[in-house]
Amino acid sequence: MCSRSRTTTIEHVKLLVRIVATLFALGVVLILGAAGAGLFFWNTASIDTTGQVAFDRPLNVPPLADSTVTDDGTRVFDLTLQRGTSDLGHGPDTQTWGVNGDYLGPTLRAERGENVRVNVTNEVGETSTLHWHGMHLPAAMDGGPHQTVEPGATWSPHWTIDQPAATLWYHPHLHGSTASHVYRGLAGMFLLDEQGGPGLPDEYGVDDIPVIVQDKKFDGTQLDEDGATFANVGVLGDEILVNGTPGAFLDVTTERVRLRLLNASNARIYNFSFDTGLPFDLIGTDGGLLESPVALRSLQLSPGERAEIVVEAPAGTRNMLRSTPPDLRADFWQTRFSGGDDSVDVLELRTADILESNEAVPARLATLEDLGEPTVTRTFDLTNSTEINDREMDMNRIDEVVVAGTTELWEVTNISGVVHNFHVHDVQFQVVEATGMPTDHPTLIGRKDTVYVPPGATVRLLMRFDDHTDPNVPYMYHCHLLRHEDDGMMGQFVVVGADEVDEVGVLPIHSTHGDHSGHSGGDATG
Repeated sequence: MCSRSRTTTIEHVKLLVRIVATLFALGVVLILGAAGAGLFFWNTASIDTTGQVAFDRPLNVPPLADSTVTDDGTRVFDLTLQRGTSDLGHGPDTQTWGVNGDYLGPTLRAERGENVRVNVTNEVGETSTLHWHGMHLPAAMDGGPHQTVEPGATWSPHWTIDQPAATLWYHPHLHGSTASHVYRGLAGMFLLDEQGGPGLPDEYGVDDIPVIVQDKKFDGTQLDEDGATFANVGVLGDEILVNGTPGAFLDVTTERVRLRLLNASNARIYNFSFDTGLPFDLIGTDGGLLESPVALRSLQLSPGERAEIVVEAPAGTRNMLRSTPPDLRADFWQTRFSGGDDSVDVLELRTADILESNEAVPARLATLEDLGEPTVTRTFDLTNSTEINDREMDMNRIDEVVVAGTTELWEVTNISGVVHNFHVHDVQFQVVEATGMPTDHPTLIGRKDTVYVPPGATVRLLMRFDDHTDPNVPYMYHCHLLRHEDDGMMGQFVVVGADEVDEVGVLPIHSTHGDHSGHSGGDATG
């Protein structure tokens, strides 16, 4: 009897040993598998297309938008948001959205002092908006998430251009869907001119060229909107389009060419330079011209940022505009999975053997307005990828109330450890301090509406609010990595007169897909 009991005990022990051994072996396999998968994703996360793309398609230059001038002097543009198909390098049947066409939209152009009206008709079959990024205008005309345009409807915002010459752009701003609508192709430039400005290359399409840079992913012949692996920054594509053209080259026929760079990507940060080391002059940032040109060999732009550069390439040469790994100032993990180790070729400049002479860049470009001394300081913590100051976006909540006629200092700190930038509607700000960067850094010395905020860094932004008061219609501030914006990393502020502060309260309940275009004369018709 005892012998049988001992035998049973031994068998139980052996079984337990086998179970433990099996579980241990399974654990080792899982650990090795996870390590192998992690190593695979790490090794494949970095993108390098330098020297691998055939740049064999002439750059498409978006046409200047047609306009008419009414009897009262208002310049009127007509824009239609529509669906189509485009050849983005994977055949002619890629489904896309565009403005007055299949992909992207025409370039709007107006002068300071002009009254403009834009009739925006929505034919994409889904609710959308059209926001005038960088424009100083009434909140009801801003095209933010409260000014939705329903399918089949037309929204007609109108305002007076009252800011210096600059390179602005337009794109949808529907809360929760901005990333998707922009990625599909709804975007274009809006150029502002000013009489009496400095002599610069200004013949559109010849020596003054829009350069709308976007990265894309494809699933077969169709656009892939899946986000990056191990990072929630949004889409990071391995193919580059410029003005919707894959593998684009530009024939340069003049001694100098002015490139208006726009980072219209959803998440990718670019560090632009030329493969030949060719220098260029930075002449303008988001809000317009600098006081003086700055000679550079590289320039970093986060999503939404713009820069104007003038390039003087020797006759008979080819120079590749490329993006080398940007300085994200993030940890190795965030850097790797947020595009910080990537290199991509963007646009080839092919300079003719004989070049026409054109305007040289003058030593003096503009005089920047003194924004005054701040009387109010506000702090904004980029808490994570869905919150600012520990709060997600709420369409019915006003987060900040600004009194017109005041200068404010906004201190923005990225405490999340994740890659972010920061965009403010209505105003152009001055960056007075940025952690880890000198105050005279070329990319910070001009007027801006969007700025990169590295993990752990603080930027201090000086801005003046002069007019366009409305206690009932807000402007936005948000991260311009579009997935973050859609996920709630956005807040709302109103600009009011000193006697209107008490009128600000909870906004009327707004559906994201409602029609709120009737505020202050922003007409909508179905």
